[in-house]
Amino acid sequence: MGSRRRLTTAQLVERADALAARGGRAILGVTGPPGSGKSTLARAVADALGPGRAAVAGMDGFHLSNDVLVSLGRRERKGAIDTFDDAGYTTLIERLAAQAPGDGVVYAPVFRREIEEPIAAGVGVRATTPLVVTEGNYLLARAGAWPRARARMAEVWYLDPPQDLRLERLVRRHAAFGKSPEAARAWALGTDQANAELIARTRGDADLIVDWR
Repeated sequence: MGSRRRLTTAQLVERADALAARGGRAILGVTGPPGSGKSTLARAVADALGPGRAAVAGMDGFHLSNDVLVSLGRRERKGAIDTFDDAGYTTLIERLAAQAPGDGVVYAPVFRREIEEPIAAGVGVRATTPLVVTEGNYLLARAGAWPRARARMAEVWYLDPPQDLRLERLVRRHAAFGKSPEAARAWALGTDQANAELIARTRGDADLIVDWR
């Protein structure tokens, strides 16, 4: 924990590499508000370390499906904390933390933005991979099953870029996946911003708070 630090990709990769070198399985969490760069950094770390040393198994694969969200009356709040299967995600993290040499592949779901739905068994993690990077909004949430998942993570990094940059990324992303510019901005300033304010309250629980761009 501590103050916000400006770090480069190379510096963060070096820190992740040290986790991978500890022996056994380490799980690195990357969290922060929507648009903070979580998935981009997780992939950059995994690519830098290589497929034999790091894999990514994110939280977004545990989005509830659109059909389930409609049945619960939550479709217009997709991305809020109660639109995820926190118990399912926690079970995955516990399985990954316990995975040891000789164990079979653990498969994790992924989220496909082009269809706005989770896909089962989208990525496989081998027992010989020393570092698993997991990213998502609610890794530091203090209620539900989330704290059990956090307890199995060696470190959690909180990404905290400037607000205007974060919002610009969000609007651009929503527009790229089909929203009109007006709808993209409304979602970023509405549903996304409400989630960001909830996530920001967990900032102080991170091992590292970083302005990474």
